[in-house]
Amino acid sequence: MGPLEGLVYGFGVALTPANLFACFVGVLIGTIVGVLPGIGPVGAMALLLPSTFALSPTTALIMLAGIYYGAMYGGSTTSILVNVPGEAASVVTTLDGYQMARKGRAGAALAVSAVGSFVAGSLGVVGLMLFAAWLADAALQFGPPEYFALSVTGLAVLSRLSGGSVLVAFAMVGLGLAIGTVGMEPISGYRRFTFGSTQLSQGLELVPIIMGLYGVAEVLVLAEEGLRRSEIVKVRMRELFPTREEWRRSSWPIARGSVVGFLTGLVPGPTTVLATFISYTVERRLSKTPERFGTGEIEGVAGPEAANNGATAGAMVPLLSLGIPFSPATAILLGALVIHGIQPGPMLITNQPAVFWGVVASMYIGNVLLLILNLPLVGVFVSILRLPQHVLSTFVLLLCLVGAFSLSNSFLDLWVLVGMGLLGYLFRKLAIDPAPLIVAVVLGPVMEKTLRQTLFMAHGDWRLLVFRPLSLALFAIGALVLLGPPIAAALRRRAAVSAPGAGTVSP
Repeated sequence: MGPLEGLVYGFGVALTPANLFACFVGVLIGTIVGVLPGIGPVGAMALLLPSTFALSPTTALIMLAGIYYGAMYGGSTTSILVNVPGEAASVVTTLDGYQMARKGRAGAALAVSAVGSFVAGSLGVVGLMLFAAWLADAALQFGPPEYFALSVTGLAVLSRLSGGSVLVAFAMVGLGLAIGTVGMEPISGYRRFTFGSTQLSQGLELVPIIMGLYGVAEVLVLAEEGLRRSEIVKVRMRELFPTREEWRRSSWPIARGSVVGFLTGLVPGPTTVLATFISYTVERRLSKTPERFGTGEIEGVAGPEAANNGATAGAMVPLLSLGIPFSPATAILLGALVIHGIQPGPMLITNQPAVFWGVVASMYIGNVLLLILNLPLVGVFVSILRLPQHVLSTFVLLLCLVGAFSLSNSFLDLWVLVGMGLLGYLFRKLAIDPAPLIVAVVLGPVMEKTLRQTLFMAHGDWRLLVFRPLSLALFAIGALVLLGPPIAAALRRRAAVSAPGAGTVSP
């Protein structure tokens, strides 16, 4: 089935009443989550994952994906009107978006943000449709050594790009890999770290881990600090139309942001955040008046908002084509596939065409729905910020408890939820990103299984891992990402020391 035939088939799946309603609910919840500061798409997806158990796999994935890319739209609303980013990918939008609002151009900023997000999301889905199918065909040549190398390289790149100390990121990866070993060993069935508990022999569920690290931790932070209150800029419907000059200045930043976002989404890490910073930097360097950025330049809104939506489509490529998540949000989508009995990987397109093409087509539909929702209903979404903090916190905590317990009606999941919530709160206080931990929990079993399979294939000879060209290339990329920056910095220091006149003092 070619891309065009697959897309037509996907629209037939996505336009069924159940899937269309799921798409609408997903993008609506995603927009609300984007408006509310702190919760983020990852926490919302984890909270609502148990509610999808009664749905078909395609319907469940359509709704969860809608939350993921819908949150990118909603985050710009509060960034522009309130100067409070709804989620991390909208931090850059506050720099020029709020300044435009103070100048009376909030409507133009919102309109350009919504249109830029729509264009980037649509172009990103085209890239997903074409690139994921090609990568899935190429991945059919992968064996256990290549999957092990890809997982190791993904964690290495994620550790470098997650921000902060690389050593701390490595510690998070190590902790995630350790959590992933709890339960029965996948080949021999040997029990590890179960301490005699029958429940622990099944391993720790991903959903309560993510709910705790993001949902419960956020409740604890809100209880300590409370929601930030700011003056909300009001926008009238007639103010939502940018001038012809503003459209002209926004067109190329939207196009560049779409491409930058999609390409950034293909690498491991917090891709939506990285994409916005890269796009903002690109637009500032290309501008004839870079000193005006931060004072209300529309290019500083158009580029980053297009980039974060392009990145969400790019992040779906390794998930749907390889079955490997490179971010916490796609890890939840992978968990949804596994819970619903779908085997992720390069055979997904062939074995489950309704899931793959249905999700791709639903992203086209979802972007149209988001464009319709986010302009006329701006005032409604912003009014959500007036919810009392204790009401919001109680609702989130209740969803966490019910969602964790509903997985298997096990009190163990509740204890995991509480423990991870306290750990996530500690990470917040220490400014540590838990994303490497989440991805390591998901990739750990994959790495272990493929490593054991490789050693069985080679009768215990580890050299098979590096003698296959593709796995060797992947390991080389991981080593280059990890060792390249410190080696380059050392060479620059040596060049500075050995330069003529270095270290001398002029009379």
